[in-house]
Amino acid sequence: MNLKWKNVTCAVAATVALASGVASGAAHAAELNFASWGGNYQGAIRDAWLKPFSKETGIAIHEDTDPQVAKIRAMIDTKSVTWDVVTENSARLTRGIKLGVFEKITPDMVKQDHVIANARNDYGVPSEIFSTNIGFSTQAFPAGKPQPSTFADFWDVKKFPGKRTMQDDPATVIEAALIADGVAPADVYKVLATKEGMDRAFKKIEEIKPHVARWWKSGAEPVNALGSGEVVMALGWNGRFQAGIDSGLPIAMGWGDSIAQVGYFAIVKGSPNRDAAIKLLNFMIQPKNQAEFSKYIAYGPTTEAALPLIDAKRLELLPSTTERLKNSIFLNSDFWDTNGPAITERYNQVRAR
Repeated sequence: MNLKWKNVTCAVAATVALASGVASGAAHAAELNFASWGGNYQGAIRDAWLKPFSKETGIAIHEDTDPQVAKIRAMIDTKSVTWDVVTENSARLTRGIKLGVFEKITPDMVKQDHVIANARNDYGVPSEIFSTNIGFSTQAFPAGKPQPSTFADFWDVKKFPGKRTMQDDPATVIEAALIADGVAPADVYKVLATKEGMDRAFKKIEEIKPHVARWWKSGAEPVNALGSGEVVMALGWNGRFQAGIDSGLPIAMGWGDSIAQVGYFAIVKGSPNRDAAIKLLNFMIQPKNQAEFSKYIAYGPTTEAALPLIDAKRLELLPSTTERLKNSIFLNSDFWDTNGPAITERYNQVRAR
C-alpha cells in the first residue's frame, strides 16, 4: 500500500475508533431523565433536589415536563421509554398503577419507615404534602375581627358575608361540603360511600352555589379573585395562597380544616437509568433534603423527621405539621378513581343550573 494512503487510512481508523469510544462513553455516562409539571413547582424541585443530587453524585439530569399517564403508557407500548422518574399527584399515581406504568418500590430500593403513614404508596415515594383549605380577604375580614378558619365558616354566609370561589373539579369540594355539614373528617369517605351521604354533600353544594361568583380552573384564579376583591373567600391550594401573600396581596389562610394531598416521585416501568432513578428517590426522601424543599415552596415534608430541621417561621406556613394534620384528611385517590366520573358529571350539572 502507498505510504501516503496507509497513513490516511490509519488516521481515519483512529478517528473512527475515537468517535466510537466517545459515543460508547456517552452512552454509559451516569444520567437520568426527569419529568414534572414546570413552573415554580419544578423550579423548587430543581433547586432543592436535582442540582444538589447532581453535584453529589455526578449524575446528569435532563428535565422534561407534562408526564401524563397516557404518555407514559404510550412510551411503554412502543418500547420507547425515555423518562426515568416522573412526579404525580395521588390521583394520577393511582391511574398509572392500574395501567401498569410504574415500577413497584420495595423497602430494599427505598426505605420509607420514617414517612408519614397516610402518605405511603408502594409505587411512589412521597415528595411533598399540599392542601386545600380556606383563603380569605383580610380587607373583608381584618385582624381583630372574626376571621374564617373552617369549612363550616366557608359555608356560613351570615357570619362571613360575601362572594366565594370554588374549583370546577369536585375533588376536595365534596369532602369540604360534608365536613361543613358536620361530618367528622374521619368519617367522610364512609358517608360518601352511601347514596344518602352523596346526596347530603350535593345538597350542601346547592346551598352555597348562589354565593359562588367563580368556579376556578387554574390555581392562580382564586388568588387573583381574592386580591381583586371579586370574592372574599376561596377554597384553594395553600401553596398558591402563600404565593399571593408573599407577593403582597391582602390574603390570609384559615387552617381549621384542610384536605391534604400528596405528591410522588415514581419510577417509570422500563426506566433506562433505573439505578440512577433509585438513587434520586433515596436522596429526595432524606429528612434534611425534605426540609430543604420547603424553603422554596410552601409545601410540607412527608416525614416528621424533617420538621425540626425547618425554620420555625417557615414551619408556620406549611400544611404537614403534626398539629395541622390533626385537622386534615388525606384525599382518597382510590375513591376518586372509582367514583370520579359519575360525581363530576353530577357536579357539572349542579354548576350549570
